[in-house]
Amino acid sequence: MRFEELPTPCYVIDEQKLEDNLKVLNGVMKRTGCKIVLAQKAFSMFALYPLIGKYLSGTTASGLYEARLGHEEMGKENHIFSAAYREGEIDEIVSICDHIIFNSFSQLEKFKGRVLAGGKKVGLRINPECSTQTGHAIYDPCSPGSRFGVTQAQFRPALLDGVTGLHFHTLCQQNADDLETTLDAVEEKFGEWLPQMEWINFGGGHHITREDYDIPLLEKCIKRMQDKYGLEVYLEPGEAVALNAGYLVTTVLDTVKNGMDIAILDTSASCHMPDVLEMPYRPPLIGAGEPGEKPYTYRLGGQTCLAGDTIGDYSFDKPLKEGDRLVFDDMAIYTMVKNTTFNGMPLPAIAIQYKNGDCTIVREFGYHDFKMRLG
Repeated sequence: MRFEELPTPCYVIDEQKLEDNLKVLNGVMKRTGCKIVLAQKAFSMFALYPLIGKYLSGTTASGLYEARLGHEEMGKENHIFSAAYREGEIDEIVSICDHIIFNSFSQLEKFKGRVLAGGKKVGLRINPECSTQTGHAIYDPCSPGSRFGVTQAQFRPALLDGVTGLHFHTLCQQNADDLETTLDAVEEKFGEWLPQMEWINFGGGHHITREDYDIPLLEKCIKRMQDKYGLEVYLEPGEAVALNAGYLVTTVLDTVKNGMDIAILDTSASCHMPDVLEMPYRPPLIGAGEPGEKPYTYRLGGQTCLAGDTIGDYSFDKPLKEGDRLVFDDMAIYTMVKNTTFNGMPLPAIAIQYKNGDCTIVREFGYHDFKMRLG
Protein backbone atom coordinates (compact mmCIF):
# COMPACT_ATOMS: atom_id res chain seq x y z
CA MET A 1 0.00 0.00 0.00
CA ARG A 2 1.26 3.49 -0.85
CA PHE A 3 0.98 6.49 1.46
CA GLU A 4 -1.81 8.09 -0.58
CA GLU A 5 -3.88 4.88 -0.32
CA LEU A 6 -4.04 4.85 3.48
CA PRO A 7 -7.46 5.30 5.09
CA THR A 8 -8.05 8.40 7.18
CA PRO A 9 -7.66 9.30 9.89
CA CYS A 10 -4.43 7.33 10.22
CA TYR A 11 -1.27 7.62 12.30
CA VAL A 12 1.75 6.71 10.19
CA ILE A 13 5.19 6.05 11.65
CA ASP A 14 8.12 6.66 9.33
CA GLU A 15 10.55 3.78 9.88
CA GLN A 16 13.53 5.70 8.50
CA LYS A 17 12.95 8.77 10.69
CA LEU A 18 12.44 6.61 13.76
CA GLU A 19 15.67 4.74 13.11
CA ASP A 20 17.53 8.01 12.54
CA ASN A 21 16.47 9.12 16.03
CA LEU A 22 17.47 5.78 17.52
CA LYS A 23 20.93 6.05 15.98
CA VAL A 24 21.44 9.44 17.63
CA LEU A 25 20.45 8.02 21.02
CA ASN A 26 22.55 4.91 20.52
CA GLY A 27 25.53 7.12 19.71
CA VAL A 28 25.19 8.81 23.10
CA MET A 29 25.08 5.39 24.75
CA LYS A 30 28.17 4.18 22.93
CA ARG A 31 30.24 7.28 23.61
CA THR A 32 29.37 7.56 27.31
CA GLY A 33 28.40 4.08 28.48
CA CYS A 34 25.06 5.35 29.77
CA LYS A 35 21.83 3.46 29.23
CA ILE A 36 18.78 4.93 27.49
CA VAL A 37 15.34 3.38 27.87
CA LEU A 38 12.12 4.22 26.04
CA ALA A 39 9.52 6.12 28.08
CA GLN A 40 6.42 4.31 26.86
CA LYS A 41 4.13 7.09 28.08
CA ALA A 42 5.09 9.05 24.95
CA PHE A 43 5.27 6.26 22.40
CA SER A 44 4.01 2.69 22.89
CA MET A 45 3.74 1.37 19.34
CA PHE A 46 4.96 -2.09 20.20
CA ALA A 47 5.00 -3.24 16.58
CA LEU A 48 8.22 -1.23 16.40
CA TYR A 49 9.72 -2.46 19.68
CA PRO A 50 11.98 -4.96 17.90
CA LEU A 51 13.56 -2.05 16.00
CA ILE A 52 13.78 0.15 19.10
CA GLY A 53 15.28 -2.73 21.07
CA LYS A 54 18.17 -2.96 18.59
CA TYR A 55 19.34 0.50 19.68
CA LEU A 56 18.10 1.16 23.25
CA SER A 57 18.54 -0.63 26.56
CA GLY A 58 14.89 -1.26 27.29
CA THR A 59 11.71 0.43 28.44
CA THR A 60 10.33 2.37 31.38
CA ALA A 61 6.75 2.40 32.61
CA SER A 62 4.40 4.51 34.70
CA GLY A 63 2.23 1.60 35.82
CA LEU A 64 1.56 -2.11 35.56
CA TYR A 65 0.09 -2.16 32.06
CA GLU A 66 3.00 -0.28 30.49
CA ALA A 67 5.39 -2.50 32.45
CA ARG A 68 3.69 -5.59 31.04
CA LEU A 69 3.89 -4.17 27.51
CA GLY A 70 7.62 -3.49 27.79
CA HIS A 71 8.25 -6.91 29.33
CA GLU A 72 6.22 -8.79 26.73
CA GLU A 73 7.13 -6.88 23.60
CA MET A 74 10.73 -5.72 24.11
CA GLY A 75 12.01 -8.00 26.82
CA LYS A 76 15.07 -5.97 27.81
CA GLU A 77 15.62 -3.81 30.91
CA ASN A 78 12.25 -2.84 32.34
CA HIS A 79 12.00 0.12 34.73
CA ILE A 80 8.97 1.53 36.48
CA PHE A 81 8.07 4.65 38.43
CA SER A 82 4.62 5.39 39.80
CA ALA A 83 3.36 8.07 42.16
CA ALA A 84 1.97 5.18 44.22
CA TYR A 85 1.71 1.43 43.74
CA ARG A 86 -1.37 -0.68 44.44
CA GLU A 87 -1.13 -3.53 46.91
CA GLY A 88 -2.72 -5.93 44.41
CA GLU A 89 -0.23 -5.11 41.66
CA ILE A 90 3.17 -4.85 43.35
CA ASP A 91 4.02 -8.56 43.20
CA GLU A 92 3.45 -8.73 39.46
CA ILE A 93 5.45 -5.52 39.02
CA VAL A 94 8.35 -7.05 40.94
CA SER A 95 8.19 -10.16 38.79
CA ILE A 96 8.57 -8.27 35.48
CA CYS A 97 10.55 -5.10 36.34
CA ASP A 98 14.26 -4.65 37.03
CA HIS A 99 14.23 -1.19 38.64
CA ILE A 100 11.26 -0.22 40.84
CA ILE A 101 11.37 3.46 41.77
CA PHE A 102 9.33 4.82 44.66
CA ASN A 103 7.88 8.29 45.00
CA SER A 104 7.88 8.53 48.81
CA PHE A 105 9.48 7.04 51.88
CA SER A 106 6.10 5.67 52.99
CA GLN A 107 5.81 3.65 49.76
CA LEU A 108 9.45 2.66 50.11
CA GLU A 109 8.86 1.34 53.64
CA LYS A 110 5.73 -0.53 52.55
CA PHE A 111 7.11 -2.34 49.53
CA LYS A 112 10.92 -2.30 49.67
CA GLY A 113 11.18 -5.70 51.31
CA ARG A 114 9.20 -7.40 48.55
CA VAL A 115 11.31 -5.76 45.85
CA LEU A 116 14.57 -6.81 47.50
CA ALA A 117 13.24 -10.32 48.10
CA GLY A 118 12.53 -10.51 44.37
CA GLY A 119 16.16 -9.61 43.62
CA LYS A 120 15.23 -6.31 41.95
CA LYS A 121 16.76 -2.84 42.30
CA VAL A 122 15.13 -0.23 44.50
CA GLY A 123 15.15 3.44 43.55
CA LEU A 124 13.79 6.64 45.06
CA ARG A 125 12.55 9.67 43.16
CA ILE A 126 13.89 12.97 44.44
CA ASN A 127 12.56 16.47 43.79
CA PRO A 128 15.42 18.97 43.47
CA GLU A 129 12.86 21.83 43.47
CA CYS A 130 14.56 23.33 40.43
CA SER A 131 12.05 24.53 37.84
CA THR A 132 13.68 25.26 34.49
CA GLN A 133 10.54 25.29 32.35
CA THR A 134 8.67 28.27 30.98
CA GLY A 135 5.12 28.04 29.72
CA HIS A 136 4.50 24.36 30.50
CA ALA A 137 3.40 24.40 34.14
CA ILE A 138 1.20 21.33 33.62
CA TYR A 139 4.38 19.36 32.83
CA ASP A 140 6.63 20.81 35.57
CA PRO A 141 7.27 18.20 38.29
CA CYS A 142 9.13 20.81 40.33
CA SER A 143 6.25 23.29 40.55
CA PRO A 144 5.09 24.27 44.05
CA GLY A 145 2.87 21.59 45.55
CA SER A 146 4.09 18.93 43.13
CA ARG A 147 3.21 15.37 44.11
CA PHE A 148 6.38 14.00 42.51
CA GLY A 149 9.54 13.11 44.38
CA VAL A 150 10.97 13.56 47.86
CA THR A 151 12.19 17.07 48.63
CA GLN A 152 15.27 17.83 50.67
CA ALA A 153 13.09 18.79 53.65
CA GLN A 154 11.30 15.41 53.53
CA PHE A 155 14.43 13.32 52.94
CA ARG A 156 15.01 10.50 55.48
CA PRO A 157 18.55 9.11 55.12
CA ALA A 158 17.95 6.49 57.81
CA LEU A 159 15.58 4.69 55.43
CA LEU A 160 18.00 4.44 52.49
CA ASP A 161 19.17 0.94 53.33
CA GLY A 162 18.58 -1.20 50.22
CA VAL A 163 18.10 1.81 47.95
CA THR A 164 20.69 1.64 45.15
CA GLY A 165 19.66 4.54 42.95
CA LEU A 166 18.07 7.98 42.79
CA HIS A 167 15.74 9.23 40.07
CA PHE A 168 14.70 12.73 39.09
CA HIS A 169 12.53 13.99 36.27
CA THR A 170 12.29 17.77 35.86
CA LEU A 171 12.43 18.51 32.13
CA CYS A 172 9.94 18.76 29.25
CA GLN A 173 11.15 19.26 25.68
CA GLN A 174 14.33 20.92 26.97
CA ASN A 175 17.99 21.21 26.10
CA ALA A 176 21.05 20.03 28.00
CA ASP A 177 21.71 23.41 29.64
CA ASP A 178 18.61 22.87 31.78
CA LEU A 179 19.86 19.40 32.68
CA GLU A 180 23.16 20.92 33.78
CA THR A 181 21.30 23.42 35.96
CA THR A 182 19.24 20.60 37.45
CA LEU A 183 22.33 18.53 38.24
CA ASP A 184 23.71 21.49 40.19
CA ALA A 185 20.54 21.45 42.31
CA VAL A 186 20.66 17.66 42.70
CA GLU A 187 24.23 17.81 43.96
CA GLU A 188 23.52 20.74 46.25
CA LYS A 189 20.54 19.07 47.92
CA PHE A 190 21.27 15.34 47.63
CA GLY A 191 24.99 15.10 46.83
CA GLU A 192 25.77 13.81 50.31
CA TRP A 193 24.04 10.52 49.48
CA LEU A 194 25.19 10.04 45.89
CA PRO A 195 28.44 8.23 46.82
CA GLN A 196 26.44 5.41 48.41
CA MET A 197 24.35 4.89 45.28
CA GLU A 198 25.04 2.61 42.31
CA TRP A 199 22.98 4.42 39.66
CA ILE A 200 21.17 7.63 38.89
CA ASN A 201 18.28 8.17 36.47
CA PHE A 202 18.02 11.58 34.77
CA GLY A 203 14.38 10.94 33.82
CA GLY A 204 12.91 12.20 30.56
CA GLY A 205 12.16 15.47 28.81
CA HIS A 206 15.54 15.54 27.04
CA HIS A 207 14.94 16.63 23.42
CA ILE A 208 18.10 14.84 22.32
CA THR A 209 17.08 14.27 18.70
CA ARG A 210 16.04 17.87 18.12
CA GLU A 211 18.27 19.62 15.58
CA ASP A 212 19.62 22.23 18.01
CA TYR A 213 20.12 19.91 20.97
CA ASP A 214 23.53 20.21 22.66
CA ILE A 215 24.66 16.57 22.67
CA PRO A 216 28.24 17.33 23.82
CA LEU A 217 26.87 19.08 26.92
CA LEU A 218 24.54 16.13 27.61
CA GLU A 219 27.51 13.78 27.44
CA LYS A 220 29.45 16.07 29.75
CA CYS A 221 26.59 15.86 32.27
CA ILE A 222 26.57 12.06 32.03
CA LYS A 223 30.33 11.85 32.51
CA ARG A 224 30.08 14.20 35.48
CA MET A 225 27.98 11.71 37.44
CA GLN A 226 30.01 8.75 36.24
CA ASP A 227 33.42 10.21 37.05
CA LYS A 228 32.55 12.02 40.28
CA TYR A 229 30.39 9.37 41.94
CA GLY A 230 30.99 6.17 39.95
CA LEU A 231 27.31 5.98 39.05
CA GLU A 232 25.67 4.14 36.20
CA VAL A 233 23.58 6.74 34.38
CA TYR A 234 20.13 6.16 32.89
CA LEU A 235 18.04 8.43 30.70
CA GLU A 236 14.42 7.72 29.80
CA PRO A 237 13.34 9.99 26.93
CA GLY A 238 10.01 9.44 25.26
CA GLU A 239 9.61 12.26 22.76
CA ALA A 240 13.21 12.07 21.58
CA VAL A 241 12.72 8.48 20.43
CA ALA A 242 9.94 9.28 17.96
CA LEU A 243 10.30 13.05 17.54
CA ASN A 244 9.20 14.12 14.03
CA ALA A 245 8.90 10.44 13.05
CA GLY A 246 5.18 10.21 12.45
CA TYR A 247 2.19 11.73 10.68
CA LEU A 248 -1.56 11.97 11.10
CA VAL A 249 -3.27 11.74 7.72
CA THR A 250 -6.73 13.33 7.57
CA THR A 251 -9.46 14.22 5.08
CA VAL A 252 -11.48 17.42 4.71
CA LEU A 253 -15.18 16.60 5.21
CA ASP A 254 -16.66 20.06 4.75
CA THR A 255 -15.87 23.78 4.62
CA VAL A 256 -17.98 26.52 6.26
CA LYS A 257 -17.72 30.25 6.92
CA ASN A 258 -18.19 32.22 10.14
CA GLY A 259 -16.15 35.39 9.88
CA MET A 260 -13.40 33.25 8.37
CA ASP A 261 -13.01 30.04 6.36
CA ILE A 262 -13.28 26.87 8.43
CA ALA A 263 -12.56 23.27 7.42
CA ILE A 264 -14.01 20.28 9.25
CA LEU A 265 -11.68 17.26 9.24
CA ASP A 266 -12.25 13.58 10.01
CA THR A 267 -9.87 13.90 12.95
CA SER A 268 -10.01 15.77 16.26
CA ALA A 269 -7.61 17.73 18.42
CA SER A 270 -9.50 16.61 21.51
CA CYS A 271 -9.58 12.93 20.60
CA HIS A 272 -6.55 12.28 18.42
CA MET A 273 -3.94 14.93 19.26
CA PRO A 274 -4.83 16.09 22.79
CA ASP A 275 -1.53 17.88 23.42
CA VAL A 276 -2.72 20.48 20.90
CA LEU A 277 -5.17 21.57 23.59
CA GLU A 278 -3.19 20.62 26.71
CA MET A 279 0.19 22.18 25.95
CA PRO A 280 -1.11 23.99 23.84
CA TYR A 281 0.70 23.90 20.52
CA ARG A 282 0.09 24.15 16.79
CA PRO A 283 1.21 20.98 15.00
CA PRO A 284 3.13 21.27 11.72
CA LEU A 285 1.00 20.70 8.61
CA ILE A 286 2.86 19.65 5.47
CA GLY A 287 2.49 22.16 2.63
CA ALA A 288 0.68 24.76 4.75
CA GLY A 289 1.82 28.13 6.07
CA GLU A 290 1.14 30.48 8.92
CA PRO A 291 -2.18 32.37 8.84
CA GLY A 292 -2.03 34.92 6.02
CA GLU A 293 1.24 33.60 4.65
CA LYS A 294 -0.47 31.90 1.71
CA PRO A 295 -3.58 33.18 -0.14
CA TYR A 296 -6.20 31.06 1.64
CA THR A 297 -6.39 30.81 5.44
CA TYR A 298 -8.56 28.25 7.23
CA ARG A 299 -9.27 27.28 10.80
CA LEU A 300 -9.08 23.49 11.03
CA GLY A 301 -11.40 21.68 13.41
CA GLY A 302 -12.81 18.29 14.26
CA GLN A 303 -16.19 16.63 14.15
CA THR A 304 -16.85 16.58 17.91
CA CYS A 305 -19.35 18.74 19.80
CA LEU A 306 -16.55 20.41 21.77
CA ALA A 307 -16.57 24.06 20.68
CA GLY A 308 -12.82 24.32 21.23
CA ASP A 309 -11.96 21.25 19.18
CA THR A 310 -9.78 23.26 16.81
CA ILE A 311 -6.32 22.30 15.64
CA GLY A 312 -5.21 25.75 14.52
CA ASP A 313 -5.21 28.29 11.71
CA TYR A 314 -3.25 27.49 8.55
CA SER A 315 -2.91 29.01 5.10
CA PHE A 316 -2.90 27.21 1.74
CA ASP A 317 -2.04 27.89 -1.90
CA LYS A 318 -5.53 26.84 -3.03
CA PRO A 319 -8.97 26.75 -1.42
CA LEU A 320 -9.67 23.58 0.52
CA LYS A 321 -12.45 21.34 -0.70
CA GLU A 322 -14.18 18.18 0.44
CA GLY A 323 -11.95 15.15 -0.04
CA ASP A 324 -8.61 16.96 0.25
CA ARG A 325 -6.07 15.03 2.30
CA LEU A 326 -4.03 16.91 4.90
CA VAL A 327 -0.96 15.48 6.63
CA PHE A 328 0.09 16.68 10.08
CA ASP A 329 3.73 16.14 11.04
CA ASP A 330 5.23 15.15 14.42
CA MET A 331 2.24 12.98 15.29
CA ALA A 332 4.03 9.91 16.69
CA ILE A 333 4.37 11.14 20.27
CA TYR A 334 1.59 11.66 22.81
CA THR A 335 -1.09 10.89 20.22
CA MET A 336 -2.02 7.21 20.02
CA VAL A 337 -1.07 6.79 23.70
CA LYS A 338 -3.52 9.53 24.76
CA ASN A 339 -6.34 9.33 22.23
CA THR A 340 -9.98 8.83 23.18
CA THR A 341 -13.33 7.91 21.65
CA PHE A 342 -15.14 10.96 23.05
CA ASN A 343 -18.37 11.61 21.12
CA GLY A 344 -17.97 8.17 19.56
CA MET A 345 -15.11 9.41 17.38
CA PRO A 346 -13.42 6.48 15.63
CA LEU A 347 -9.81 5.93 16.59
CA PRO A 348 -7.31 6.49 13.76
CA ALA A 349 -5.74 3.47 12.13
CA ILE A 350 -2.05 2.86 12.85
CA ALA A 351 0.41 2.24 10.02
CA ILE A 352 4.13 2.00 9.29
CA GLN A 353 5.83 3.56 6.29
CA TYR A 354 8.91 1.49 5.49
CA LYS A 355 12.15 2.78 4.05
CA ASN A 356 11.12 1.87 0.50
CA GLY A 357 7.95 3.98 0.79
CA ASP A 358 5.54 1.06 1.16
CA CYS A 359 2.99 1.26 3.98
CA THR A 360 1.37 -1.42 6.11
CA ILE A 361 -1.63 -0.94 8.36
CA VAL A 362 -0.80 -2.40 11.76
CA ARG A 363 -4.15 -1.83 13.46
CA GLU A 364 -7.62 -0.59 12.57
CA PHE A 365 -10.41 0.21 15.01
CA GLY A 366 -14.19 0.17 14.92
CA TYR A 367 -17.39 0.43 16.93
CA HIS A 368 -16.35 -2.35 19.31
CA ASP A 369 -13.34 -0.31 20.47
CA PHE A 370 -15.71 2.52 21.42
CA LYS A 371 -18.25 0.26 23.07
CA MET A 372 -15.76 -1.81 25.07
CA ARG A 373 -14.78 1.26 27.14
CA LEU A 374 -18.36 1.68 28.34
CA GLY A 375 -20.59 -0.31 30.65
